[in-house]
Amino acid sequence: MNDLALNKRLLGGLSAESFLRDYWQKKPLLVRNAIPEFEGLLTPEELIELACDDDVQSRLVTYKRKKWLLEHGPFLQDDFDHLSKKNWSLLVQEVNHYLPSARDLLLMFDFIPYARLDDLMVSYAPKGGGIGPHVDSYDVFLLQGQGSRRWQISPQNDTSFIEDAPLKILQNFEPEQEWLLQPGDLLYLPPNYAHNGIAEEDCMTYSIGFRAPSCQELITQFLVYQQDHLQVNGWYTDPNLQLQSQPAEISPFMVRQVKAILKEIKWGQIEIEKFLGVYLTEPKAHVFFDSPELPLTQQQFAKEIKKNGAQLNLKSRMLYGKNSLIFLNGEVFEVDNGAHQHLIKLANEQKIYVSETSNNETKKILYQWYLSGYIDVGVVFETP
Repeated sequence: MNDLALNKRLLGGLSAESFLRDYWQKKPLLVRNAIPEFEGLLTPEELIELACDDDVQSRLVTYKRKKWLLEHGPFLQDDFDHLSKKNWSLLVQEVNHYLPSARDLLLMFDFIPYARLDDLMVSYAPKGGGIGPHVDSYDVFLLQGQGSRRWQISPQNDTSFIEDAPLKILQNFEPEQEWLLQPGDLLYLPPNYAHNGIAEEDCMTYSIGFRAPSCQELITQFLVYQQDHLQVNGWYTDPNLQLQSQPAEISPFMVRQVKAILKEIKWGQIEIEKFLGVYLTEPKAHVFFDSPELPLTQQQFAKEIKKNGAQLNLKSRMLYGKNSLIFLNGEVFEVDNGAHQHLIKLANEQKIYVSETSNNETKKILYQWYLSGYIDVGVVFETP
């Protein structure tokens, strides 16, 4: 099935263009049987096993005696053995970092730019489990795996929260629409649309989330980037300093001098592009890459990627820009035009085959990334 047909099936017959025009960040969309016969990518037991891993970000939300409780992983198996048979929910972030089929599920949503894509969160809940009515500041697709979950949604403006709750749970949630989602059903919600998901039975939900940094965060991170990359020569000087009657005063003259210096902070299209490439591919603090224990030689590597190809490591984030710029895991690589064209394919498709005719820079930089653990030899893609 080609990408256009896949997108239309996923979006209930809508083209990607129609979805972006009429629904994206505007209104919800429910698609029945968006992925036929979809039962999920892993079992509850496998999800719990992930939540017990030291490197995995996970949360356990319980509702007990009319109180919400929140615990952060990693967990122990005993933590789950002692839970009741209802009213709790386990949420595991970045499952796409650990499961190739989860990465492939994310790629089905490539009608949204990768620069906006965040991760795949998977939740498991027995009957009655959920995390309470809430709003998210980002877009989300909620794909139902095994079991069924009832979703209530509302565009309400009242965003007051329950006091002293460990989560931002809406205090006065008033649902306007309600649906029961079965395996393969998909619900899209724009940012700040109130929703509440309640498990009707043991169920798993796959949440495809998108990055939506606040304006404050973007500005702050851009200034941090400028601090690391901006170079301005010279020193503060005041050869015409005048005597002040009040020595503790910051004089208007000093303010004018510093204002003139700050005008040296300049940026244009390329600086913004570089910042975005670094910022959007920067691994989160808990993400680390492992170099191969017994690395192939450069010659062995060249033969292997010609035969079996290479793919981005599941944890890698890759984007590209104009002017032959490639961004991978918070680093900037400026390559020649031939390598740029090859690496664009890797960024878009997450995999690449390298022939003997590929230019040397492509092979050289791929080997460098292989040694850093950013790419893996061999192409293994699964179908959700």
